[in-house]
Amino acid sequence: MVRGFFPLDEELGLVPGRFTPRLQESLTRLGTWMPFRHAADELAFFTGVVVSEATARRVTERAGRAYVDVQTAQVADLERTLPPPPPGPERLLLSVDGAFVPLVGGEWTEVKTLALGVIEKPVWDAKRGERVVQTRDLSYFSRRSEAADFTHLALVETHRRGVETAGRVAAVTDGADWLQGFIDYHRGDATRILDFPHATEHVAVAGRVLHGDATPAFAAWFEALCHRLKHADPDQILDELRHVIKLAEVEALSPEAVATMQAQLDYLEKRRPMMTYAAFQQQGLPIGDGCVESANKLVVESRLKQAGMRWAPVQVNPMVALRNVACNDRWAEAWTQISDHQRRQAQSRTRARRAQTVFHEADSSLVTPQPVSLPTPEREIAVSEPLRSDEPPAPKAKTPYRPAPDHPWRRSPIGRARVLPTMRAKI
Repeated sequence: MVRGFFPLDEELGLVPGRFTPRLQESLTRLGTWMPFRHAADELAFFTGVVVSEATARRVTERAGRAYVDVQTAQVADLERTLPPPPPGPERLLLSVDGAFVPLVGGEWTEVKTLALGVIEKPVWDAKRGERVVQTRDLSYFSRRSEAADFTHLALVETHRRGVETAGRVAAVTDGADWLQGFIDYHRGDATRILDFPHATEHVAVAGRVLHGDATPAFAAWFEALCHRLKHADPDQILDELRHVIKLAEVEALSPEAVATMQAQLDYLEKRRPMMTYAAFQQQGLPIGDGCVESANKLVVESRLKQAGMRWAPVQVNPMVALRNVACNDRWAEAWTQISDHQRRQAQSRTRARRAQTVFHEADSSLVTPQPVSLPTPEREIAVSEPLRSDEPPAPKAKTPYRPAPDHPWRRSPIGRARVLPTMRAKI
């Protein structure tokens, strides 16, 4: 029989820890939305259960690690089984960007976020005086990881949203090289669009070098150029930048200034097919990545970038995974997966301990017990019977040690009463 294990927790489906499943879920949900100290306070207010800030952190991050494991396993399962993707919408927006999170020790790390949403039909905005494109049903996937790992792990969300089967995918990004690999992996035929504000920032850098920063000349030049970039052929803007660089050389600007302007032109020339904004707008496609910029604030920064917060690297992914769950409005589904995963982990540890215990008991049973010689009637000795000569004498009882009569210690004057000669004479 195996001793020391109580199977009732498995029968009841309890999650590991000293709290009930409901309390663990409540504490995790609070820790997902607010700092752990506030989460502990709110739990005490609503349930009367008092926990420490450290406990709130531990319970929340443990659930987040479980969900990271769940999604990683889902990616492996998708690659192994290759199931058919679900049907996607007629038009889908794909956008990726990063936000920086402070780490312990003063360093910063980047959390990459994928935003996916359904593109609606353009509507007229009277305030702007133009048609605008809105996106609904947004969902997010975030991780602190290298570009290749993020591209691979994001499959769990792109497969769910039907990126592969969507009628048309508009990939609006800042044009970074690694993002082109991301788009190639998930939807190679996506319409690639350089985020319009990002393109105008490169134009502005070149204009400031020539006209100065915050000058009337720069403001007039930049406004006119942005309007042409949005509604005309992008080649006109590239030609204007080439003209600006020639003016800079004529006015004998520093080589560093000319190099800065040339770098902006090179960046935009490389992405010229991604800058046909007039055509994109006519097709009803978005030209800005505002949805993923908002995701950086909503998913990452609003929870992990508050005043005074510092995170260990291992804490970031569990937290952003839970933030994805909350912001995607999938809590009930995700918590079932989290609790199931935690139960399986606990049961696996229990089985390992049981196997180890059984092994030790089996191992101890292999040891041959030493025979114990019981006294026989022939060997029994009466109390009054004297010992035989072949039996060793009984050990003597210990007595206090006393030095010999001639021991030098006895001749030591220390401890002996001193008797003066006059007193000895009287005695």
